[in-house]
Amino acid sequence: MDQPVFIQVGALADGFAPANHTLPACNELAGRQFQLHDDTGRVAVLTLSQHDALQLTQGDVTLHARCRVTSLRPQCYLIDGLPQENSRSSLSLVLDLAHGLFTRIDGQLPDEATTRIDPFRRVAQGLPLTAVEAVITHGTIDRPVQAGERLHHPTDELIGMRNLYRYSQTECYEHIYLNSHFYAWQCLQGVEQGLADVDRCYYVKLADALYLFVWCEKIVPTLGVVLIDLAQGKTDGKIVGYQSGDFSALSNFAVGAQAQVLNTTRHPLA
Repeated sequence: MDQPVFIQVGALADGFAPANHTLPACNELAGRQFQLHDDTGRVAVLTLSQHDALQLTQGDVTLHARCRVTSLRPQCYLIDGLPQENSRSSLSLVLDLAHGLFTRIDGQLPDEATTRIDPFRRVAQGLPLTAVEAVITHGTIDRPVQAGERLHHPTDELIGMRNLYRYSQTECYEHIYLNSHFYAWQCLQGVEQGLADVDRCYYVKLADALYLFVWCEKIVPTLGVVLIDLAQGKTDGKIVGYQSGDFSALSNFAVGAQAQVLNTTRHPLA
């Protein structure tokens, strides 16, 4: 029997491309500017141009990126791009205009030398198994955060769910949300068919039945940022990693799926 083989993110993007369920880009935010106040008191200014580009300025640091903007629910937008200032970084923003809230995801892929540190050595050095980094911050839009205000926040509502995600006619995956730090995935159909793993993840509640799910893979360095709407049975987001094994370029591609909750397990010790 042939053993399934892990592939680079560029090859994964090629597999997801035909007849997929990604959302169309929207231009509802074109030309607008927002002040993003995070829960530490820092303020960033986000400007969206008329030409699918963003500028984010915080203090004396300014990031520029081509971006994709989508809306899974009314007044809720996912903005995603790769900052030009850092060839291994990713920037994603959820703007929840209905509630005046935002969440920011700053991702960082490892360089080649860091990627090649084997798992045993990472454990021995007290490092996380994945070298992919994700920093998630929350805050308010166009006003300071009030003391005790309820922002987007980590959640355990997905834990125990076993969900099916169909990205296209050829690509289908299963997720099992194990605990607050890890989830299991397997490819049921597609270019990764037969592959499975357990990876680091983060869950954020945005609204009723609407979640931000972020994962960091350890074997092939990969960052995923996806909104999961269980009310609509739909997801939207992106996957980013290296185009190929030479670490010379990134592949940052949109993903969207039809989502189905297969079952939910509640452990007596949980």
